[in-house]
Amino acid sequence: MNNFLTSKTQVINIGLASFSPPIRSHGGTSVDLEWRPPAEGNSASGLALAQLMSDGKINAANQVALERYQAAQPILVGVGVAREELKGLGPRMLLHSGPPIAWENMCGPQKGAVLGAIVFEGWASTLLEAESLVAHGEVKLDACNHHSAVGPMAGIISPSMPVWIIENTTHGNRSYCNMNEGLGKVLRFGANGPEVIERLVWMREVLGPTVKSILQHLGPVALGPLIAQALHMGDEVHNRNAAASGLFFKKLTLAGLEILAKLDARKLKDTLAFIAANDHFFLNLSMAACKVMLEAADGVENSTMVTVMARNGVDFGIQISGLKGRWFTAPAPFVEGLFFSGYSQLDAARDLGDSAITETAGVGGFSMAASPAIVQFVGGTPADALANTRRMLQITLGQNSAFTLPALNFGGCPAGIDVRKVVDSSILPVINTGIAHKLAGIGQIGAGITHAPLSCFVKAVEALALKGVN
Repeated sequence: MNNFLTSKTQVINIGLASFSPPIRSHGGTSVDLEWRPPAEGNSASGLALAQLMSDGKINAANQVALERYQAAQPILVGVGVAREELKGLGPRMLLHSGPPIAWENMCGPQKGAVLGAIVFEGWASTLLEAESLVAHGEVKLDACNHHSAVGPMAGIISPSMPVWIIENTTHGNRSYCNMNEGLGKVLRFGANGPEVIERLVWMREVLGPTVKSILQHLGPVALGPLIAQALHMGDEVHNRNAAASGLFFKKLTLAGLEILAKLDARKLKDTLAFIAANDHFFLNLSMAACKVMLEAADGVENSTMVTVMARNGVDFGIQISGLKGRWFTAPAPFVEGLFFSGYSQLDAARDLGDSAITETAGVGGFSMAASPAIVQFVGGTPADALANTRRMLQITLGQNSAFTLPALNFGGCPAGIDVRKVVDSSILPVINTGIAHKLAGIGQIGAGITHAPLSCFVKAVEALALKGVN
């Protein structure tokens, strides 16, 4: 006892952080343990979690789901027209990002994108006419994820838009995404002026068909190795796609020149110029690649692995493998980040888009360690980027050895979000994302970082516990 009283005090503090300063002020040392009670202290949710934590059937199911995801081989097989490729896409239907939502409940930028798409399709000649159509139910709305598709930000896919076709050659499933419009006033951020519609028409009439012809000559493009290479070149393939877009551009350019005699030279030049000027062009390919990998892991009974994270500017929703197709939602959070001159948090919409499918697959915010330069766009420091990736390793089932990160000594990216680990640790999935103005027609006003809301994961745990393990 004497030794205890006279020796230097060394404390591991598992209580409030304010317990530590008095210890240090009296010459002791104190290490604060970062810990929170599971499910934010909710006893019922904690009991539900306890039912799932050590179940061998769940662990076995998660191993199956993770292996299916890791075995998937996303291949770009071509460009098609949405109405011809996406099952269930009706003639007067628009797909949107995030969980299902009614027109009257949509956020400003998503409403703006819906109206712009209606005018683009020729169903109305003005935005006012378009609003009347959708308000009276003459245009149907559905979530992209219900059609094996994903869309960035507002996420609108309309019937005549060109779409990327991605096939998982291991399991045979396909996914789809529209083409990236570039930055500024674009449909995905809710802009819908004449210049936006004109660009969409050009993409339908020129960009899509030209790229389709090039890919028919080039043949299938393996996207996994391209993503892996881009991660080694400073991308995280969500908010930074400069390297991946450049690599893809080289493939298209060489193939295009080989068939120059079969193409309209002006259309080829305009197409390549458009892609070269858009560092985010690869984003939509990255999203579709991640979608096809995660859909391969969907539907494994008893699995607690997350297969979808998506936002519509109102709700944030997740899906898990063991409860295929079921949404667990919570209010979408705001994004903390860097704003363009003249804008602030007061102007921002809530988190928006299907692009969090990249984080769900282990890249994007989960692979920030590969992209220290990303902090110039989303805020923070390179050390923060590394710390975010390390934290994500605590809530995932494993690492994907196909997507290695130099900053982790070429260890694989965090892979397979486990809802149990999220609820148990209160460590929330981190997401890199753009920021849209809360009003329609204005567009992007910044970029930053946000986190998935805990309550989505708590609801999924409770549903799994209620269902029981089979």
